[in-house]
Amino acid sequence: MVSKPVLREALPARVLDAVGDFAFRTPARFAILVFAGLVGIFTILFSLPVATTSGEAAPFSDAFFTAVSVICVTGLSTVDMATYWSPLGHVFVFVGVEIGGIGVLTLASILGLVISRRLGLRQKLLAAGDANPLRFRKGPVAEEQAVRLGETGGLLATVAVSVLAIEAVVAVLLFPRMLIQGVDPWSAAWQSVYTAAMAFTNTGFLPTSEGLTPYAHDVWFLLVLMFGVTLGAIGFPVIYVLRKHLFHPRRWSLHVKLTLVTFGLLLVGGAAAYFVLEYSNPRTMADLDVGQRILQSFFISSMSRSGGFSTIDIGQLDGSSLLVTDMLMFIGGGSASTAGGIKVTTLAILFIAAFAEARGNDEMEAYERRIPPDVLRLAVSVVLWGATIVAAACIVLMLVNDEPLDYVLFDVISAFATCGLSTGFTMSAGDVSHYVIAATMFFGRVGTVTLAAALAASTRRRLFRRPEERPIVG
Repeated sequence: MVSKPVLREALPARVLDAVGDFAFRTPARFAILVFAGLVGIFTILFSLPVATTSGEAAPFSDAFFTAVSVICVTGLSTVDMATYWSPLGHVFVFVGVEIGGIGVLTLASILGLVISRRLGLRQKLLAAGDANPLRFRKGPVAEEQAVRLGETGGLLATVAVSVLAIEAVVAVLLFPRMLIQGVDPWSAAWQSVYTAAMAFTNTGFLPTSEGLTPYAHDVWFLLVLMFGVTLGAIGFPVIYVLRKHLFHPRRWSLHVKLTLVTFGLLLVGGAAAYFVLEYSNPRTMADLDVGQRILQSFFISSMSRSGGFSTIDIGQLDGSSLLVTDMLMFIGGGSASTAGGIKVTTLAILFIAAFAEARGNDEMEAYERRIPPDVLRLAVSVVLWGATIVAAACIVLMLVNDEPLDYVLFDVISAFATCGLSTGFTMSAGDVSHYVIAATMFFGRVGTVTLAAALAASTRRRLFRRPEERPIVG
C-alpha cells in the first residue's frame, strides 16, 4: 500500500518524465504544442485590464493576435502598440519576444543547463533539433553539420551570451542618440533597451507612437538598428562559428559560408533594386539626396528580410518595390535565427542544384563540399509548404476583403516570414482576417519543416523499391 504523501511526490515526477519522453520522441510536435501553449498564456495576459492603458480588457481578437505576433516575433499588430498597451503590457511584449526569438526548445535547454549545470543527451537532441530541422527526422544523421551534437552546449552558451551582449551593445549605442533627441534619461533607458530587443529578435515593435520618425534620416540610429537586426537574422549557429573562427575563414562550415554570401548578396541586391525603383518616387525618395537614398535603400533591404522597422510608409512604395519586398520577405534570414522566411540557405541550395543541373553534374557541390540529395528535397519541401501556406491565406483573405491583391499578398508574406512590415491592410481588416493572418504567423514561425515533421511523426522505412520511370519535367 503506497501512502498519499509518496503518491503526491511521485505524481510530479511522473508528469515530468512523461513530458520528457514525449519531447524526446516527437520534438517537432512538442515544439508546436509549447508554442501554442505560450500563445494561450500570453493571450490571457494581454486580456487582463491592467495590460491596457484604458484599464479595460482587450477584445479577444486583439489579445490573441498580439500574443501570436509577440511569440512569433512578427511585428504585425491590430492596435497601436505604443499607446494601446500599458507599461505592464509592454513588459509582456518584451518578455514574449525574448522567448519567441530564442526559440522554445533552445530556451528550455538553456534553463535546464543553468539549473542542473549539465546537459543530458535528451536536452542536446532537443536543442540540436531547434538549431537544425534535419535532426527532427528519425534515423541516422550525419555529423557534418554547422554545429555538431557534441558542440550543443557551446551553442546554447553562445545563444544566451549573444542575446544579452548584442542587445546590451545596441541599447548602449542608441541611448545617447535618444538623449540628444530630447528624451528624458529614464525614458531613453527603457526605450533603448526595448528597441534593442525588438531589433535583435527581428520583431519591429517600437515603444513610442511616432515610431522612427524622429530618427528617419539619422545615419547613426539607422545603422545601429541594421547592426542589431542583421546579427539576429544570420542565425545562432553562424554566430557560434564566427565566435570561434572569425579570422580563419577556412575553418568556417559550408552552412556559414552559404549563409553569409547569400545574405550579403540579397542585402546589396535589394538595396540596388530599391535605389533604382524608388529613385523618382515623390512619396518616398525623390526629395532625398544621394547619400540618404543609399542609406534608405540599404535600410529597407535589411528590414525587408525580417527586421520590420520602417522609415517610410510601406503603402507608398511603387508596385515593383512591393514585389521586390515580397521576394525578400519570403526568403527571410538565416536558419536557427530570430528571422523568418524559407531561409537564405534554402535559396542557396536551390540555386546550387539549378547550376549543377545546367552543367550536367550529378552531384551538388559548393566550396569543395558535396551536398547530399536529402538536403535538396528538404529545401524543395520548405519552399512548397511556404508557398502553399501563403497562397491559401491569400485566397481566404481575398474572399472576405475587397483590398487589392498586392496589399493582401504583401501582408500575408510579411506574416508568414514574421517580418512585420505592413501596407496597412492588417490594421484595417476584420476579425476573420486577423485570425487568418495570426494562423499564417504561427505556421511561419513554427517552420514548415517542423510542421511537416510533426504531421509525419516519423520517417517510414520501406524494404522494397518500385520500378523507375521518368515523367517529363519542364
